[in-house]
Amino acid sequence: MTRHILVVDDQPDLRLLIRLTLRALGEVAQAASAEAALAQLATGKPDLLILDVWLGEGISGLELCRKLKDDPAMAGMKIMLLSACGQQSDIATGLAAGADHYMVKPFSPEALMEAAAGLLES
Repeated sequence: MTRHILVVDDQPDLRLLIRLTLRALGEVAQAASAEAALAQLATGKPDLLILDVWLGEGISGLELCRKLKDDPAMAGMKIMLLSACGQQSDIATGLAAGADHYMVKPFSPEALMEAAAGLLES
């Protein structure tokens, strides 16, 4: 069974890094905004959503996380938030929004791979 991962980040270089890092875990799709992510989610639910907290214009990653966790159609999908904000309060806010994991940028590819693999196994 192929695992499906969706990476949502407004920085193309970071999307590419994450995609290349995680491709051993399954099929990795990407989106540059919350709106683009919602369009992809309408066609199918990934096993793991990797979501930047700050996505520039439009819906934030935190808002999208809350919305998806409240949607019964998205039940079972794991969400990992990525953020440059690493204060305890930022992490608590992300987890309160429903994130299954919160990773602070910059992160090592090894740490990302380990966290993603753990979420996919849980």
